[in-house]
Amino acid sequence: MKYSATGTITAYIGLGSNLAEPIKQIKLARAACASLAGMQELAFSSLYHSPPMGGRDQPDYVNAVMAVATELTAIDLLGALQGIENGQGRIRTADRWDARTLDLDLLIYGELQIEQPHLTVPHPGIAERAFVLYPLFEIAPDLIVPGKGRIAELIALCPPDGLKRID
Repeated sequence: MKYSATGTITAYIGLGSNLAEPIKQIKLARAACASLAGMQELAFSSLYHSPPMGGRDQPDYVNAVMAVATELTAIDLLGALQGIENGQGRIRTADRWDARTLDLDLLIYGELQIEQPHLTVPHPGIAERAFVLYPLFEIAPDLIVPGKGRIAELIALCPPDGLKRID
């Protein structure tokens, strides 16, 4: 894997699962992310239950957000995250909203705004998704989301929509 020319970058990863013991899937993914070469965990949010997007008839999700220091480029980090998803049984279907064993999203990569065919950072839905904003705010309350604004302002405009913190 390639390393970034600028050294270590702080990135934020969204974790979600609603199949095959979701809490276990999130814990395994956390360990797998933290063990990647050129990666160090900085913070990990509480776990949250959230309803599936679009009122789909499928189990609720378990979500979390992880902050990491990484030397990987954004595209290499995305590839590593997809490898972890595949290793945990992720099956990609034509319906991008299907239930899944694991979903790892690269939410933020430093202060960069990236528009590439297979990668958009910050994540395009970041400002509208309670299951991302609330755990992100928990671990980085002073964060400024590149091109979107302060996390505190974003969260004020995003109702919890059934999101519940798991104790």
